[in-house]
Amino acid sequence: MTTFVGRRQAVADVKRLLSAARLVTLTGFGGVGKSRLAMQVGRELRRAFPDGACLIELAKLRDPLLVGQAVAAALDVRDRSVRNIESVLLRYLADKRMLLILDNCEHVLDGCGELVTRLLSAAPKVRILATSRESLGVAGEHSWRVPPLAFPTETAAGTMGVSRLAGEATGRLPARRHEALMLFEDRAAAVSPGFCVNGDNEATVARLCQRLDGVPLAIELAAVRMRMLSAEQILARLEDRFRLLTDGQHDAQGRHRSLRAAVEWSFDLCTETERLLWARCSVFAGGFDLDAVESVCAGEGLSQEDVFAGVTGLVDKSILSCDHNGRAARYRMLETIRHYGQEQLVAGGEEATVRRGHRDYYLRIAEQSDADSCGPRQAEWMARLRNERSNIWAALDYCFTEPGEARTGLRMASALWFYWVACGVVRDGRLWLDRALALDTAPSGERARALWMAGWIASLQGDNTASRRLLRECQGLARQLGDETDLTYATQFLGEAETFVNDLEHAMPLLDDALSRHRQANAWTAPGLLIFGQHARTDFLRGDVDRAVARLTDGLELCVSLNERWTLSCTEWNLSVTWWSAGNVREAAKYAGDALRKKAELDDQFGIPFCLEVLAWVAASDSRPHRAAVLLGAVRRMWDLIGRPLFGFTTLLEWSAEARQRSQVALGEDAFAAAERIGATVPQQELIAFALSDEADLQAVAGSATVAVPSTGRGTTAVRIPASRRPAAPAALTRREREVAALVAEGMTNKEIASRLVISRRTAEAHIENILTKFGFNCRAQIAAWAAVNAELA
Repeated sequence: MTTFVGRRQAVADVKRLLSAARLVTLTGFGGVGKSRLAMQVGRELRRAFPDGACLIELAKLRDPLLVGQAVAAALDVRDRSVRNIESVLLRYLADKRMLLILDNCEHVLDGCGELVTRLLSAAPKVRILATSRESLGVAGEHSWRVPPLAFPTETAAGTMGVSRLAGEATGRLPARRHEALMLFEDRAAAVSPGFCVNGDNEATVARLCQRLDGVPLAIELAAVRMRMLSAEQILARLEDRFRLLTDGQHDAQGRHRSLRAAVEWSFDLCTETERLLWARCSVFAGGFDLDAVESVCAGEGLSQEDVFAGVTGLVDKSILSCDHNGRAARYRMLETIRHYGQEQLVAGGEEATVRRGHRDYYLRIAEQSDADSCGPRQAEWMARLRNERSNIWAALDYCFTEPGEARTGLRMASALWFYWVACGVVRDGRLWLDRALALDTAPSGERARALWMAGWIASLQGDNTASRRLLRECQGLARQLGDETDLTYATQFLGEAETFVNDLEHAMPLLDDALSRHRQANAWTAPGLLIFGQHARTDFLRGDVDRAVARLTDGLELCVSLNERWTLSCTEWNLSVTWWSAGNVREAAKYAGDALRKKAELDDQFGIPFCLEVLAWVAASDSRPHRAAVLLGAVRRMWDLIGRPLFGFTTLLEWSAEARQRSQVALGEDAFAAAERIGATVPQQELIAFALSDEADLQAVAGSATVAVPSTGRGTTAVRIPASRRPAAPAALTRREREVAALVAEGMTNKEIASRLVISRRTAEAHIENILTKFGFNCRAQIAAWAAVNAELA
């Protein structure tokens, strides 16, 4: 949220190292700027990686076994299968050309080292930039120690004038041009408009940066005090702190003390309320909002009014950063600040109390989402639960690491079903539910509910053996406890599990029983409403389409009466498949489109590809093979993220294969492959608009220019240049860049371009990177499209 200052040589050095090494680890002490440097390198290199650069933040993890899960979440890999998450990642990344930035690895080194070793072996085009206080210890790793910012040192005479950079060769730059002073000036000007380093204050600021050893975080903490103090006053107060903490050495240990001095000084300048709030806020993982702070941190010594005032003060002092994007402002602490707060929390004897309060707050959030999951606020809950992922994990981790808390963990993991299923993180749900069930095996209502939840999720993952085992255990326990509600759900989802293995003889009576129980109880929930679609599937598989439509119509009416959107969209999708099975293409398209609109509104990333599949089948049957191929290309990309197309349901997979084959025959293999590639690269919002329109081509929806460019096979393919990115000034390219663009349009590789122009391959890559940057393009195909339109300029 602040500008990146200096480090030009450091960025260049790391980029150069990454061009030769596949694993680079930035090492250094806390606060030296490892994360900021890594992110800046990632921003500058992102166009060099066609599949992008992704930041994976590991600071909030406590368990090394969750590293793979965190990487999958950051990459948005939502595999429903029961495969090991690392296997899913290896499969997904195998052909990707991508930069992964693993940030803050030091506390989960073993997990990072093992995962990185496997990723580098299985994904030859992936490169990894890690940040850690120590190296990962992996074969082929290149460590690069991040230095502090350059600052002027005192001359032998004790004056500040033109001196030399700390740790660098003698230079003749004015002191204010050094990186440390540039950072202080930038951050101080943000809180004291008009401030600049000049002849009057240069010596003081230089002395201040020297005293802080050029540590970026320490300099930022000092600069924010310019809101109320002069540079001279800051230096005087900081000197008092240093006399207590440092011995004058300027090694890494000394810099650790410099940083601690700056943090402690900031802590001492806080009011008593702000100090107490700083310590208590350290229990949050990731971001948090004001409601969370007031609920978790208010208590002995802090009223809710105190909390509000304390948050204001901590934001003013840059202890908390504030993000105003979204429904409510969210706050975050830098890791060094959070760790210091945790020390104070432990020292004050409050850690156990505040951690329990944190868990209780997120337990309430989970149970509120459960209670409110069948109604008009579903989209709001989806967004909120996604935002709170890190805190949810921390709260669950508390349940399963603190003695006597596992039963509450069962309760919380079950209450989060809407997050696990509707938000598409079933693997997370299975992980936490399995962990809870293993820790608390005593018969209880909490265990019964967790059993059918875990069984349902296992069936969505295609793990039918585990699903039926869990659901049958739930049936037995529910009967033992006399729990009719959990018995109903166990029976319902066992019926669905039997359907997935085509055992309709056992599925039908189970679903009949569950539906009867639901109608008798008349206490409908979103999972309960799924019974109509589950039941209808058995009907259309037996050829009874009329009965299936009647059931689904009943389900639609009930969803509408409850103002329920998520299950309504699932029911509409089931209607589209039912009508498709009956050969009614128009009705199939209508209901698939209705379902897609709702799933897009809810951002249901699992539901969207199911709807696009049906619309692709419709296009293929309507003799629109190009449209079908584009949609099939898009869903193939989505299934790669999800892991198991169409739940592995044989009948649906056969219909998908038929649509693919029909379109391939109509278009020819090359044209079909080219159309698939277009679908795989179109942004989801444009793709959904295309799928819901009657237009034949994407550009009619997206307002884009589309031209034919050479494909990797024979012939050409259509590539679009979005209107918002269409370059208006071809002269912006140099003569050499226009030559390179023309050769890209001919389908040449970087190596071939370098050979044709008698330049190095690295120079060719640099020209392509310049073209992408100048025009705001994100792939070579768009360069080729531009060159085809402007061929006379090459």
